[in-house]
Amino acid sequence: MIYKPTFLNQNRPLNCCMIQSRTALEASITIRNGAFDGCDAYGYQYCKLNKAERNEETLKRIFSYADGKPIYVTNYRASESAGQSDEELFEDMTLMLDCGATLVDMMGDYFCRTEGELTMDRAAVEKQKEYIKLIHDRGGEVLMSSHVLKYTPAERVLEIAMEHQSRGADISKIVTAANSVEEELEALSIIAMLRKKLDIPFLFLCGGSHTQLVRTVGPALGCVMWLSVQRHDELSTKVQPLTRAITQIRDNFSWTQR
Repeated sequence: MIYKPTFLNQNRPLNCCMIQSRTALEASITIRNGAFDGCDAYGYQYCKLNKAERNEETLKRIFSYADGKPIYVTNYRASESAGQSDEELFEDMTLMLDCGATLVDMMGDYFCRTEGELTMDRAAVEKQKEYIKLIHDRGGEVLMSSHVLKYTPAERVLEIAMEHQSRGADISKIVTAANSVEEELEALSIIAMLRKKLDIPFLFLCGGSHTQLVRTVGPALGCVMWLSVQRHDELSTKVQPLTRAITQIRDNFSWTQR
């Protein structure tokens, strides 16, 4: 088995700098700048990369700039990856795994697309388990994601997380929405609940108008990492905080007294 830099069993949450770039050059520049801003890991959103540069040589060159820090990769059904089958999306992610990535994002509705990204189709679930084993056998780790993108009560969030766990995921990622102070405070309590009840690491996030607390304080309550951006530009996710701002939070928090 090939051993890779890991997202698991860290002594504090990781500041993961997310990269959405159309070209390899733009990606490599963001990686270098993210390092100077203090990130611990990188998240590479492959669906943004132009088709002309989608090859092993380019990916190895991009990932080499990570300088040994763990790399999380996504390949969502959008942008340059729109129209691909889930099998094709997964094939691209295994290529990234071979080129140096560690953590692969498998959507919870892989092989049977559903609203909220969590299929309960038996055949699709069994296929997900097979693909998760394939990633593990190649020395990788699996984050299973469900982008619900609407207000979701704690009980339902826990059900989704337990499904991710039961399928063999190493990390559960769930994204809901908060559009009021009350919903954002409830989201913070959901993080505390997941920390108590889940046996695997998790990343709980919100979209919507009230998401700043969850995305900055969440890891202090139990989330495995922050998703940050080196800068806000045309492609970046605007609700993700700046990498350098998260570095200040990370470095001024006592992780031994949690």
